[in-house]
Formats: sequence, C-alpha cells, structure tokens
Amino acid sequence: MAVPQIPGVNIEIINTGTELLLGNTLNTHGAWFGRELFKLGLRISRQTTVPDGDAIRDSLEEAIGRADAVIVTGGLGPTSDDLTREITAEVLGLQLITDEAALRSLEGFFALRGKPMVDANLKQALCPVGADILPNPNGTAPGIYVPPRLNGQSNCAVFLLPGPPRELYPMYHAEVVPRLRALAGVEAVSEALVLKFTGVGESDFHDGIDAQLAAIPGLEYGYCAHIGEVDLRMIGDPSALEVGRKITLDRFGSFLISDDESSMEKTVVRLLKERRMSFAIAESCTGGLIANRITNVPGASEVFTHGYVTYANQAKTDMLGVVASDIETHGAVSETVARQMAEGALKASGACIAVSVTGIAGPSGGTDDKPVGTAWIAVAARSGPTEAFRVYHPRNRKDFKLSVSQSALDAIRKRLKTIEA
Repeated sequence: MAVPQIPGVNIEIINTGTELLLGNTLNTHGAWFGRELFKLGLRISRQTTVPDGDAIRDSLEEAIGRADAVIVTGGLGPTSDDLTREITAEVLGLQLITDEAALRSLEGFFALRGKPMVDANLKQALCPVGADILPNPNGTAPGIYVPPRLNGQSNCAVFLLPGPPRELYPMYHAEVVPRLRALAGVEAVSEALVLKFTGVGESDFHDGIDAQLAAIPGLEYGYCAHIGEVDLRMIGDPSALEVGRKITLDRFGSFLISDDESSMEKTVVRLLKERRMSFAIAESCTGGLIANRITNVPGASEVFTHGYVTYANQAKTDMLGVVASDIETHGAVSETVARQMAEGALKASGACIAVSVTGIAGPSGGTDDKPVGTAWIAVAARSGPTEAFRVYHPRNRKDFKLSVSQSALDAIRKRLKTIEA
C-alpha cells in the first residue's frame, strides 16, 4: 500500500468529552472533518479523543508542538467541566478577558428566547487576548481562533469549536475554512476515486495489482474491507486515477459494485430503474434485512413492490406456495425451497424479478450436511431460468444476515447486468 503524504498544513483534531469515551455519544466528527478537509486539499495527520478536564492539557501541548493547525471540539459550555478555553489560554500563556461582542451576543441569545442568563454563562464570553471570537448563531458557545505566533512562540494555529454538530458544522464552514485556506495555500487539490467490489478480498488485490498501482507516479491508494465488500481508495491527479482505474478494472471489473461510492443496494436500485423493472424479495433467515437495505435508498418505491418475510415453514407454504412435502423432504434450507420461494414471490407480486434467501443463522440448528452459516439463494425472473446457489458464511447471527443479504443483492446485480437497459 502506498504511504500517504499529508499535503499543505499538518492538521490535528482533538475531540473532547467524557461521553465520547464512555460510548454514550457516537463520535462522528472524525469522519466528517476528514471529508470536509479533503475538499480543501488537506488531510488530518492525527486525531485524539480525550475526556473532559485536565487530559485536554496534555493532548494540546503535544499537538501544538508538532502540528501547524489544531482543531479542538467541545468543552466550551458553561459548566465546571467545560475547560477547553481556560486550558488553551494556559498552555499558550495568554490571558483570558471578557470579549464585549461575545457577551452582547450571549445576552441577545437568551433575551430572544425570553430566558434569564445565569452567571455560569459569563465564562463563554472569555477569550484569550488577541484571539478572534468565532460567532455561533446556533448556540451559546462562541468559537475561538488563536492565530500562529500570537504568544510569540507557537507556530501552530488553534481553533476551538463547540461540540454539537448543529453548531460546529456551520461555524466550520463560515469561520474555519477561510482561515485554513489562507494558512495552507494549497493550489492543486487532489481528487479521490473509490471503487467498491464484492466477491474478492484484499489479498486478491495485493497479489493481482498492488505492484502495478505502486508504480503509478503520484498515486496514493489503500483498501478498506467490510463484510462482503472491499473498497479501493485512490487519491491523485486525474491522469494517475485513470491509469489506476484501468489497471484495477481490467483485472477485477466483473466484481465491481460501483465507482461512485454507491452502496450495493443503491447500485441495485439504479440498475432496476435503468431497466424499468420491478423487484420483490422473499426472506427467511435475513428476517427483512434485504428489504430494509433496499428501502433505505431514496426512490426505491419506483422499483420495489413486495417484501415477504416467511420465517416459519407454514409462512413459506401459505404466502409463497412452497410445497410442504418438499420442505419435509429437502429441508427449509435447500435449493428446492429457495427456488420455490423466489418463483412464488415473483408470481404473487407480479414483479419482473425476485430474490429469495433461506439459511441457518445459528448458533444451533446446523448438521454435517448443512452447518451453521449455510444459506441458499435463488433469483427468478420473467425472462430466463431461475438460478440458485449455496453460500457459506460461518459468522455470528448479525454478520451472517448481513453477509447473506450482500450475496443476495449481488446475485440480483449480476442478473440485471445481463439484461439490456
């Protein structure tokens, strides 16, 4: 894998908040900052999460010693554990004073809502001498920008931003982006290309194309594996990306889900729309997960008509017309039953194409012939024969369901690719 070179300024993120480390609040800032900074031609070199209080001091002292810009989120509120501004002033050796404009803004915020402002809120108007107050029209905590060399020593710019996304994101765009652009001076912004694949693993890419990708000048690349999927990320100028894309698709094009970061389900919905085909699903072991994934895609109602969750054998017989004696003879997890489920869904729904799944999620219920993790998948269409195949995903129940749903959607994707749009 190519070693990334961080362009422009060396940026570090410090996310503060004990709730982030306890798991009570999901920390989404890292991914968001990564995407937004990349648009400016910048990258995060390091990201740290620390609890409220004194731990902020150690992280900030380390970060400003090696970074060109540090973005700190959280800890700007009115409570006793909101200490980010105080610690920042201490670390940089700057005096805190009340900013009159920030104080008026705070008073106006509460007056507009008809609420009294308690004394605790006064600390939110404090600002290091010489720093800039960053207005917050969406909350009471203004941000702070400490320019490089304000204390005559540190060459690091420091941004203090509120933690809640509804406050942080608008402030970032309005106040942080212009300052970062001026600091970075990045003229050429690299582009990114993400190719999503299924049916192949990271080792296949390593053996197949790694050496060729590594030989492309100016190309950075890396892999990210998910259940049933591998994403290949390439970063570089357009010419480098085109060469990397061609090398990759020449070898693994048949496994491509999308080249625009679309998920498997979004790709399936797009293919159905292009072919003006309706779609039905018959699920047993996945319990409605495939239908859930499809209906998470905006516009799925244009193509998705029916989802049958036939978990019990009687439901397979009553709703899809599966022959009861075939279940007795072959078992619910069998090619015969999978085929009848798909064909039954196709007939009952009137759709153009249908997929079915039936399997053993475990942890019990497996046999020597059909171990836990076994599933049968079938695809039936109004044109062409019904196709069925067996998959084996020996995982926990949740991951088994996800793996089977991925295999089923991929089967639909492959079948649709054989049909002209």
